[in-house]
Amino acid sequence: MKEAMLYEKLSEGKVKCNLCNHRCTIKDGSYGICGVRQNVDGSLFSLVYDRIISSHIDPIEKKPLFQFYPGSTAYSIATVGCNFTCKHCQNSDISQLPREKKGYIVGEKMGPEEIVREAHSSGCKSIAYTYTEPTIFFELAYETAQRAHDKGIKNIFVSNGYMTPEALEEISPYLDGINIDLKSFTEKFYKEICGGRLEPVLDNIKLAKRLEIWVEVTTLIIPTLNDSQDELRQIAEFLRDVDSNIPWHISQFYPTYQIINLPRTPVETLHMAREIGIETGLHYVYEGNVPGRGNENTYCHQCGELLIERWGYSIVKNTIKDGHCPSCQGFVAGVGL
Repeated sequence: MKEAMLYEKLSEGKVKCNLCNHRCTIKDGSYGICGVRQNVDGSLFSLVYDRIISSHIDPIEKKPLFQFYPGSTAYSIATVGCNFTCKHCQNSDISQLPREKKGYIVGEKMGPEEIVREAHSSGCKSIAYTYTEPTIFFELAYETAQRAHDKGIKNIFVSNGYMTPEALEEISPYLDGINIDLKSFTEKFYKEICGGRLEPVLDNIKLAKRLEIWVEVTTLIIPTLNDSQDELRQIAEFLRDVDSNIPWHISQFYPTYQIINLPRTPVETLHMAREIGIETGLHYVYEGNVPGRGNENTYCHQCGELLIERWGYSIVKNTIKDGHCPSCQGFVAGVGL
């Protein structure tokens, strides 16, 4: 166990966790909503500080981050646990495990030094804190990110965006990029499907931009739940108003976990969402999970030149020169382009 960051001690042996926007008040012996933070004798501890449940070398495009060192690899890690209860979670076997079995923590012993060493030796450009929600293993992510930063290795979060402003600000000196799931644009969806609230996610997208972290956003479109033209336009308009250069990834849902009665998202819906994003004024809109259709490519938003051609997670060609379009010399937003 590792004593937690960002908590306060209350009366009667209780503690308040200030790591995510649930801001759980936890009695002695009890756990936070995430299932991996426990009050032990009036102090809060992380139970997953050095317990890695998954580690892989992934293409950065899998995160997905399309305009952050494209073509590079990310050493990707996760622990068990999550602060959301998404009914469509694709990694529910590890994200929901501590909630379903209180105090049941599994994973290989692996601390920050070893993670950074493995990332460095494997030639990865970055370390991705992903698969589950990195906020819930914040202490491990924070200490790893510090060491990685010192070694010149980049750090990225793949997140539901529900951390507190304090948490995002704390790690911001070491966090180079983040992909935030903007799962819907209604409080109803967040409450009933995810077990959270919309507003903190919107606030964190704006905060991450102010902190100069590279931001990309993903929306998984689920038939009948968040696929209306009005809602998709609201998402696109929000992102445009924050920064029209934020890449928006539109992903295809498939039946999983507790939502198995709905079909895969029709490709036509993804096309519609992409068209809405472009019409709204977003410069980079991508369709995910449907490789080979051309809408996963990066185009110059000024002249329409094909800049990065992709097939799934692979790059076929990249013509960007020093962050600019080779045809019109227009600026292409991103990091490491």
